[in-house]
Amino acid sequence: MRALTWLWRGLLFFLLFAFALNNQHVVDVKWMFGWHWQAPMVFVVLAVFALGCATGVLSMVPSWWRHRRDARNRQLLMPEPVAGTPKAGANGSAAVTADGSLGGEASLPGDLPFPPDMPAPRKPAK
Repeated sequence: MRALTWLWRGLLFFLLFAFALNNQHVVDVKWMFGWHWQAPMVFVVLAVFALGCATGVLSMVPSWWRHRRDARNRQLLMPEPVAGTPKAGANGSAAVTADGSLGGEASLPGDLPFPPDMPAPRKPAK
């Protein structure tokens, strides 16, 4: 798979390099009020691509901020974690202390596959 990825990258580089070599002639980009810009075709295409990428990223910024704010608010509104269940006594029932409350130490089992405050790990990439 890794060799296929590098083959794809090499092919893409070769195609872009061939495109740049085939479009070295100077083009005239005409603006308003008689302004014009002369540059090689490759630079014009690169500039338009960069402007398109920048416009796309900038148009996504408000949405990213809104989603981050919503996630932060959801995290702040989450209730406090409930203490673990009390440990069972000898007969299988929960131990009761002298003051009438359920006894036992609130703890998590030691065999958790990942920390409780972290998301479960994703499947490893093959």
